[in-house]
Amino acid sequence: MPVTLEELALGSMPPLHQPIGVFDSGVGGLTVLKALRARLPGRDFVYLGDTARVPYGRKPREMVAGFAGGIARFLIDQGAQAVVIACNTASSAALPDLAQQLEVPVWGVIEPGVEAATRATRGGRVGVIGTRGTIASGAYQRRLEVRGFAVWAQACPMFVHVVEEGLAGAPEAEVLTRHYLEERPDLDALILGCTHYPLLKDVVARVVGSGVTLVDSAEATAEVVSSALADLPGRTGRVRHFVTGDVAAYEHTAQVIGGVDGEVLHLDVAELARFEARAGVSRG
Repeated sequence: MPVTLEELALGSMPPLHQPIGVFDSGVGGLTVLKALRARLPGRDFVYLGDTARVPYGRKPREMVAGFAGGIARFLIDQGAQAVVIACNTASSAALPDLAQQLEVPVWGVIEPGVEAATRATRGGRVGVIGTRGTIASGAYQRRLEVRGFAVWAQACPMFVHVVEEGLAGAPEAEVLTRHYLEERPDLDALILGCTHYPLLKDVVARVVGSGVTLVDSAEATAEVVSSALADLPGRTGRVRHFVTGDVAAYEHTAQVIGGVDGEVLHLDVAELARFEARAGVSRG
């Protein structure tokens, strides 16, 4: 059974030690959390999945920035020493303003992915795949084009459903991948620009071939964060999850994506709105 915030405040669970906060609009950010835990196994983490308000990509940019601001401040209230925005839409909408407003370091997933693609490309031909919202925002394309790269971008809206239904290794995933990528130009690097997409890395690699380097934004983000924050050796890190939507649905999908451990608490959206209001964040 999930525990309540009241039970947490009463000390029914041991406190986390210098946790790193991670959040996403849903469960895709768990791929970022997994990559972070692999590099920082001694650190505690607090993860928030805003599943009651998913998807962010269809909402106004100002509203998403408000969501991100409230969530980040909530995580800091839970003791977070740093915040990772494990969501492409929120990274685009909230950074760099949020990083300037908060008293702790903040990272998103877009810049690390762009940096990794810059290192990976040999001929300057970079592709990006993501959700409709991420591709329409041009967040990756603008950053890559400023660096002089030729950029091809493709929205792959059904990939999230394929992953969450546990079909990443099914024949349907390959048929869909070939459909989305059939008109791609000659590329030497391809950014997986959605936190769900690392689960499709094998099938994407088969379709694009060995000559294209896949850039996993979850791994790229974990590399950047772990280079800035020291691990805490001699201990095994713990995780606490907050979910604004249905806890059972979150746990089920998280198991499909790659597992979830630690306490899972339901968090009312009104609680996050209180943190937004406290900071004077506009909700659009």
